[in-house]
Amino acid sequence: MAYPGSPVPLVGDSLEAVMGKPAEGGIVSSQLYNMFGAMHGTIMVFMGVVPVAFGGFGNYFVPLQIGAPDMAFPRLNMASFWLFFLACTTMCVSFVIPGGPAQAGWTAYSPLATTIPTHGQTIWLIGMVLMITASLLGAVNFLATVIQLRAPGMSWMRLPFFVWTQFITAFLLLLAFPPLEAAGILQLMDKVLDTSFFIPTGLMVSGKELDNSGGGNPLLWQHLFWFLGHPEVYVLLLPPIGIITEVIANNTRKPIWGYKYMVGSVLVLGFVSFFVWAHHMYLTGMGTAISSFFQTTTMIISIPSVIILSCLLVTLWGGAIRINTPMLFALAFLPMFGIGGLTGLPLGISATDITLHDSYYVIGHFHYVVAPGVLFGLFAGLYYWFPKITGKVMNEALGRIHFWSTLIFMNVVFLPMFAQGMAGMSRRMSDGGATYALKNNPDVTVGAFTDLIMDLNVYITAGAICLGFAQIPFIINLFISLKGGEKVRDDNPWDATTLEWETPTPPGHGNFVRPIKVWRDPYEYSKPGCDKDYLPQALKEN
Repeated sequence: MAYPGSPVPLVGDSLEAVMGKPAEGGIVSSQLYNMFGAMHGTIMVFMGVVPVAFGGFGNYFVPLQIGAPDMAFPRLNMASFWLFFLACTTMCVSFVIPGGPAQAGWTAYSPLATTIPTHGQTIWLIGMVLMITASLLGAVNFLATVIQLRAPGMSWMRLPFFVWTQFITAFLLLLAFPPLEAAGILQLMDKVLDTSFFIPTGLMVSGKELDNSGGGNPLLWQHLFWFLGHPEVYVLLLPPIGIITEVIANNTRKPIWGYKYMVGSVLVLGFVSFFVWAHHMYLTGMGTAISSFFQTTTMIISIPSVIILSCLLVTLWGGAIRINTPMLFALAFLPMFGIGGLTGLPLGISATDITLHDSYYVIGHFHYVVAPGVLFGLFAGLYYWFPKITGKVMNEALGRIHFWSTLIFMNVVFLPMFAQGMAGMSRRMSDGGATYALKNNPDVTVGAFTDLIMDLNVYITAGAICLGFAQIPFIINLFISLKGGEKVRDDNPWDATTLEWETPTPPGHGNFVRPIKVWRDPYEYSKPGCDKDYLPQALKEN
């Protein structure tokens, strides 16, 4: 996109060898760009963040934080894992089949997705059906675990906030994924059985009417997809917010301010997330009454997010803040998530969304939510819980190098996209907008992209490359800490209060070596009259 029509340096020949004609000459063609775009969104959302944030951190720490010996249904857990593995394998195999992987974007809109004459979209749909089934099995397991396996004394209002976020995420997956699974099966039937659930009457493809065209509704796919698509944003976001809360409480050495408000907010957020999906569809021609409804619910859903963010900010006030790598990532999460949320408000109003829809402004907004937002939460959790998982402490110097370089280059990548979007640059243009650039249209006086807007593609590309290199300190840190890192001094190196720190390090089979009973709230820090500045939940003495 920065250098359209030029061969990709270093890996261009390998790209052509793997992908064939779409990468002829080592150049990313429009067809290959569409493949990368579709698979990037699918892999990062469904095969990256959700498995790590919900599946990984959730499976490991939800049982520990509620005092349970294991998940409620271990075999169901294993079935979920292997279905997920099969789904990932199916998706990735599509890169090497004739015609390449899916090309219709991660949203797979019909009828485009149905009429592409390659098998990549069929493989994508099969992979999605498997992946959704895996997620549903996991969601049932999480709900049963939290409801049934809490330790004695672990009432609902004594649950760590991380458990609350995982609990609501499980509900979102359980209720929002089935419509997309049904839609995926219907679109698969349109693709291979010549049905027309999403194919309208009279659809012309390559100058002739499609044989199986008749009676379908393309907008039905959009409704079914976005009914999952918007709750999916909170599936991505809620577990990292739970992690951030744990890290901030521990490193401010004070209770979370407004814990009950945060719990209420996350409940409202989960509920209202099912009533905002059509703000992705203002351009489909819905009436003003429906637009007004979805504008209202979209503004309402911003309120619980602001409450959660405000409670975390107020918690910092007056705290004895410890600055370490997980806390740095937690602190940076707050403004990055704030930018992502605030820039989303114009997209929730139909009048402004008509201009900004499908522009680079949308890409900037969404990625500020899920890139610095979600990823900073995941990094904070990994640095924070690494001692419990491995018995080793990650190197602090390498951790800080990783944090600062990631923070800087993350903003270099995504901040310019807001300017490009407001200048009118549409997303999904394989040449980065060169077709509409002023230098290629010298006679155009209004609307062409200036050299400044086009040059931002170069800076974004450089920032993305540097962002990749910024992860090298983390990778080095991970492996040297695993092999020769400093051992933890005891089972609770952070002087934390929640139950996961009552287990051996790392936890063995059954997690706990003694019966666990909960006596207090999850964040009893700096309580007056106590010898220490923390009171663990399982400690009976006042």
